[in-house]
Amino acid sequence: MPFDTGTGAGGSFSARREITGFSNPTVKYLRSLREKKHRKREGKFLAEGLRLLTDARECGHIPQMLVMAAKRDPHPLLSQLEQAVADAGGEIIETSADILTKITGKDNPQAVVGMFAEFDTSLAALERDRGDIWLVAQALRDPGNLGTMLRTCDAVGAGGLILIDDCADPFSVEAVRASMGAVFTQQIGQATWDDFSAWLRADHGGRAGQLVAASLRDAVDYRGAPYCAPCFIMVGNESRGLPAEYEDACDLRVTMPMKGRADSLNAAVAGAVLAYEVLASLD
Repeated sequence: MPFDTGTGAGGSFSARREITGFSNPTVKYLRSLREKKHRKREGKFLAEGLRLLTDARECGHIPQMLVMAAKRDPHPLLSQLEQAVADAGGEIIETSADILTKITGKDNPQAVVGMFAEFDTSLAALERDRGDIWLVAQALRDPGNLGTMLRTCDAVGAGGLILIDDCADPFSVEAVRASMGAVFTQQIGQATWDDFSAWLRADHGGRAGQLVAASLRDAVDYRGAPYCAPCFIMVGNESRGLPAEYEDACDLRVTMPMKGRADSLNAAVAGAVLAYEVLASLD
């Protein structure tokens, strides 16, 4: 990391330090993590807000660096977060609201920001038995939709979200913010279509995965369709939908009624509607 971490004797981090200058190397480093190329190079990402960071802490994810507004209201959850960061050997920084604005890119930033190490998103790292429902997104481009799908995963008790092909970055500031903390509660996988297909169809203790997608071709009504666990609900790109060969590979294609002038639902909304239908079917 291109800045002084303030380590002292024995290699432990100092309790806290103050940053007052916009040109400070730490500020520049944290600000750079808003860009994908820097996040990927460093393997770090940002999350902001006490509620979100508390969710992270409760899920066992402790920020490596905690940046707080110097003028902030005391809160017991913030005290617990500070202690957790200190116990883990992380760094605590106090700075101004203006510098937090520069770091986060928001005019009214939260009073606390955390820097985390990115998670292992390989298929091998996923716990397949973690849930009977999984969401799968193919070429999803909007980070807000990605964050919404993570929230849906959390709401229905899903195993997690698997991103296929060229999707938005789940660790972008926008996706993390839209997930409302679900980025920390859910497992996230990233893979090519070929790798995902092989993983899905491989023997996993006799639990074959059912791949389901919304489609207009040879589809049955999504209500009462023969879903089975583990069910992998796949949605496609916001403008193009799923490629035909991906639909052909599905075990089940379902359709949802469209009674207005719109010819399709938002990708994240469609995933949520299907996830709740599958949840009701499997209960």
